[in-house]
Amino acid sequence: MSKLLIVGTVAFDAIETPFGKTDKILGGAGTYIGLSASQFNVDSAVVSVVGDDFPQEYLDLLTKNNINIEGIEVVPGGKTFFWSGRYHNDLNSRDTLDTQLNVLADFKPVVPTEYKDAEIVMLGNLHPLVQLSVLEQLESPKLAILDTMNFWMDNALEDLMEVISKVDVITINDEEARQLSGEYSLAKAAKKIATMGPKYVVIKKGEHGALLFHEEQVFFAPALPLEEIFDPTGAGDTFAGGFAGYIAKTGDISFENMKNAIIYGSNLASFCVEKFGTERMVELSGEEVDSRLEEFKKLTQFEIALT
Repeated sequence: MSKLLIVGTVAFDAIETPFGKTDKILGGAGTYIGLSASQFNVDSAVVSVVGDDFPQEYLDLLTKNNINIEGIEVVPGGKTFFWSGRYHNDLNSRDTLDTQLNVLADFKPVVPTEYKDAEIVMLGNLHPLVQLSVLEQLESPKLAILDTMNFWMDNALEDLMEVISKVDVITINDEEARQLSGEYSLAKAAKKIATMGPKYVVIKKGEHGALLFHEEQVFFAPALPLEEIFDPTGAGDTFAGGFAGYIAKTGDISFENMKNAIIYGSNLASFCVEKFGTERMVELSGEEVDSRLEEFKKLTQFEIALT
């Protein structure tokens, strides 16, 4: 089993969907990634920053899930990063109502000493310079995974390209892959992105699954058809956490094992959307995870007679 280091926001969210709305609740990429990866009982730590308005009960929740929080800085007198959004009826599009960087604006990540030798690093969606700073503090990770978004492509492209050149895996959605590459075809987009540095390109397609590209190899994992999607916030981060957590557990960074990691990530993301925020991930049991994996297996396995 490998050590897993996670960098990402630990934050407050306020969410509105066609099914209801919340006040401030626990959110942030680092939170979702950590809770998802904790399903694999890996040795993990989160590097992030919060204000002293962040409830101790939320920090205790992370610790209870065997996530090391030594790397989460608490800024005295500071306010925690806050995001508020409203989803449209299709749940695929949303409007950002409010973003308050607060303590995140001056965040300088410090990797705990005992995790500088982490074999797997998951760089959650943050400013590319923060992601770079974390990479520079690590000794020699076996696998560096990057998650990013179109905001950084629009506002910090040069810094983003530097991070991309230093990672092994990039996970982005189909719209972002097209923007980053300038190619409409996702197969062409993945090839072009691979020339920027990553050996593996993961393109997330939401309710339509995920694609994994490596050299001339391609793997597609469908998303499980769900009867109800309540809140899609954090689904992409949960996917990334499942992907990274499975690889950290197995210690195997081959293309064949990444196929399994994609399925595990998709499986966990399917739970995340069933309730507001992190609520579903906090109460999730191993039995539920295994049962749904069986559903994935039935969905993707078949025999065919070739004539």
